[in-house]
Amino acid sequence: MNYHYAGYKKSNPTGKTMKAAVARKPVIKIAVVESDPLRFVGFRALFDSEPEFELVSAALPEISTLQGIDLILLGNRSGQNLFDVMASLKATRPDLRIIVTGSGIDEETILKAIASGAKGYVDEAASPGEFAQAIRIVNQGSVWAPRKVLSMFIERVSSAPGRIFPAGRVTFTDREKEVLEMLVAGRSNKEIGGQLGIEERTVKAHVAKLMRKVGVQNRIALSVHAITHSLVTTK
Repeated sequence: MNYHYAGYKKSNPTGKTMKAAVARKPVIKIAVVESDPLRFVGFRALFDSEPEFELVSAALPEISTLQGIDLILLGNRSGQNLFDVMASLKATRPDLRIIVTGSGIDEETILKAIASGAKGYVDEAASPGEFAQAIRIVNQGSVWAPRKVLSMFIERVSSAPGRIFPAGRVTFTDREKEVLEMLVAGRSNKEIGGQLGIEERTVKAHVAKLMRKVGVQNRIALSVHAITHSLVTTK
């Protein structure tokens, strides 16, 4: 599959710590949710050359108690409905970034997974380098999926009823612009609120209003739409 990602480059106002941050390669803590324990062993071997990846094996009920997890690899092989599992995970930890893994999943299912809140999909046949890149991209707050799936997603968002009005008719307040840029950068409501000095519920209200203005139904669609329609700019 030809993979691609949609993302937004985070700003670095000072420019002072970029080299240090790259050199440090902060640890990315990954919870592997798989019904087959051998799959966890396989993932550990796959990422043996990636020292900044810290993997733990976890069952669904354990996710809510795990501390410091950055990302979840969710195997589509447990016999449970993928979307039920995702709903359970998002209800427990709404800000967790989920990458769905599997083999032979059709494009409509991948699209539905992304629309339901997954931040990416990687086929189990992917090379170690490609898999590692997907994890880094998603951990940075972007979306990783086959190029055709992202094209389908963007097309459907763009053609959906109530989509964004023609340029010049939609206006955003300065605060809405700030929230949108941080949302596209992959920040959680709590992180946005902390940086802007506002309550989390106020952030949620801003996000809901932005979705109504743009004419989309979820945060992922809002982020993709903002990127593809140049509603945010890198600094």
